[in-house]
Amino acid sequence: MEIIAVIAVVFLAWLIWQFMRAKHFTQFKRQIIQELKPKVIANIIEEMSQTRSEHLPNNSAHQEATILYWSVSAGRVLQAALMREIIDEQWLKSTGNLRNSQHLFHVERDKLHR
Repeated sequence: MEIIAVIAVVFLAWLIWQFMRAKHFTQFKRQIIQELKPKVIANIIEEMSQTRSEHLPNNSAHQEATILYWSVSAGRVLQAALMREIIDEQWLKSTGNLRNSQHLFHVERDKLHR
């Protein structure tokens, strides 16, 4: 009987630990959308206005399409922030989100830019 109780306590502790990890991951995705997405959009608009030329008109339709492409998922927003050097790997480590970013890239690998 005691073995069953120990197994139940261990299983309950594991479930609580998994719940806390899932909660942290959800907060990370929310942080990407709330904090990084506006910075990525501003960077895209700035970059497109600076690279405007005859061959690259970068009008409002181009900007909207580019913004839509890069903001379709949290993984792509994070990828754009890393590519555009808005954040770096050190930021992920210091916020404790390196593992979460790896998991996000794995889960959303079909949505990432190639």
